[in-house]
Amino acid sequence: MPALTPDTIRTATETLSDLTDYLRENPEPVEALALIEPLLDEYTGLPVQLADTLRALARAVQEHPDTPRTAQVDLLITELRTAAWEQTDQHTLHYALDDLRDLYGSAGASEPGGCWCR
Repeated sequence: MPALTPDTIRTATETLSDLTDYLRENPEPVEALALIEPLLDEYTGLPVQLADTLRALARAVQEHPDTPRTAQVDLLITELRTAAWEQTDQHTLHYALDDLRDLYGSAGASEPGGCWCR
């Protein structure tokens, strides 16, 4: 795996920003749903990935030998883990995507109520 840099992460956030700008141009709903679907996949979508990333950051900070062992650091780690759980709760957004797809009669779901991208 290539080394991650702030620039590679920034590229991902810029792509998300480009998607937001595109969606503001009112594309066809079926096309918009197809573009947003990978972000809301219940297993690999953005809420799940961000939650995993926040938990990994909390663990990295907590386990680093140079991290001060203070109540403030413990609180910050707890905040990261709480935010991770809140993000995980958002994984159910794929159900809204399924309902929207049904509304527009989109074909292509691999199973009833399932995401196309599985």
